[in-house]
Amino acid sequence: MISALPDHRSAARHRPDRLLRNIAEYVAGAAPESPEAYRTGRYCLPDALACAFQAARTPGCTKLLGPVVPGAVLPGGARVPASGHELDPVNAAFNIGVMVWWLDFNDMWLAAEWGHPTDNLGAILAVADYVDRRDG
Repeated sequence: MISALPDHRSAARHRPDRLLRNIAEYVAGAAPESPEAYRTGRYCLPDALACAFQAARTPGCTKLLGPVVPGAVLPGGARVPASGHELDPVNAAFNIGVMVWWLDFNDMWLAAEWGHPTDNLGAILAVADYVDRRDG
């Protein structure tokens, strides 16, 4: 056995690596300072949700949604808008992301950044709903 690998026999939670801690600290501590950032967010969120709601009417999209194991639900989990699914946050994030991008795939966002503003909304919305419902 290679000694660098974690001992999977233990249920003890290992401390996250430094990169993951740096990302978490940035996300938890950063706040947009630019009015333009807030304005852009106010446009992106409704656009993404509109795409998701329209995609929820598309059979090609809806067949990709739902739990990994058919019929599995997580009461109190993250809700997937317009679908009736209540899933763990990871699968809900995937489902929401699929819905957002189903109709938005041709959107050409040209900016200094490599990503589209809606790239993270699936995860943000799923985790926010899950945490709010859990800690509510």
